[in-house]
Amino acid sequence: MIGGRGSGKTRTGAEWVDALSRGDPAFTPEPVGRIALVGETHLDVREVMIEGPSGILSLPRRGRPRPTWSPSRRRLEWANGAVAQAFSAEEPDALRGPQFGAAWCDEAAKWRRPEAAFDMLQFGLRLGARPRNLVTTTPRPVPLIRRLLADPRTVVSRARTRDNADHLAPDFLERVVGRYAGTRLGRQELDGELIADRDDALWSRAGLEANRVAAAPDLGRIVVAVDPPATSGARSDACGIVAAGRAGSHAYVLADASLARATPQAWAGAALALYHRLAADALVVEVNQGGEMATAVLAQCDPAVPVSRVHATRGKYLRAEPVSLLYAQGFVHHVGAFPALEDELCDFGPEGLSGGTSPDRLDALVWALAHLMLETRSEPRIRRL
Repeated sequence: MIGGRGSGKTRTGAEWVDALSRGDPAFTPEPVGRIALVGETHLDVREVMIEGPSGILSLPRRGRPRPTWSPSRRRLEWANGAVAQAFSAEEPDALRGPQFGAAWCDEAAKWRRPEAAFDMLQFGLRLGARPRNLVTTTPRPVPLIRRLLADPRTVVSRARTRDNADHLAPDFLERVVGRYAGTRLGRQELDGELIADRDDALWSRAGLEANRVAAAPDLGRIVVAVDPPATSGARSDACGIVAAGRAGSHAYVLADASLARATPQAWAGAALALYHRLAADALVVEVNQGGEMATAVLAQCDPAVPVSRVHATRGKYLRAEPVSLLYAQGFVHHVGAFPALEDELCDFGPEGLSGGTSPDRLDALVWALAHLMLETRSEPRIRRL
């Protein structure tokens, strides 16, 4: 179970173990007599998995006797004789010898020796007709989690922090969730997404996070860049629409209004709306494929808007390299979070995106920043956003 903070992972694990120990027919045909509880440390097992507010001992009993916890023996015993033993992932060798019919591993993504502990546990899962292992964790791109997610025998459940909002403090939702929503950290810790960098990508998530800002300063020039699709229809590319501004030697990405499979009128309307909302100076439009039609549509919708036409003479990767260098040098900042755009940036390598799709948001970003930062032009006035 992959989930965000406070999404109910621990309660899920506790209910699962309790159901197996009792022989709940919804989970198992007969009680599982021996269960392993594995946490990062012995303290984590006790304070979170067993005695915590969402742990096994805190579950509603519904008329059933509470299991008995023996801290000195690290054993939890049910009235029917089922036993759960506590183990620390820091001591993989302690898992040699014991055998189990089920195991619950909590927060495996942050174990210090995840592979050794998890692999040793698997040798002990040899009792009963169907030994099973539940892993509840907030994801991190560590080898163990990647391996489990790629295994076809793994059944994956996901939960976001907001899915459990009724049981969380309103102040937490407003201040923490509101602050980190959409950022790399928020997507990992709140939405339970596995966020990983591509080794040969031009951008890194750590770099984007390091230069992210909450608000832009006074800007001297603002542009909205458009990477129009060559066609419209169910199989057409998306239309990249990205706005950026410049203040001194730094650029600020202000908005991503890109649209998927939109008609010319729809994406032209979105680009013009963004232009007017930001009081931008110009629309920058690529004219290689369908661009002449794009400028005609924009002129038809609003002839007063100045359009700067750009023509690609090099491949996407070569065009993107100097812009990525500006990021690496700390000259480009994202004002807030743009998850879809940032996914493209961190998945763009020499062969393009790993899925083979067109990097339309990235293209629009490159055109906007190249126009602002890599061309010589005057800055006409100062605006406050």
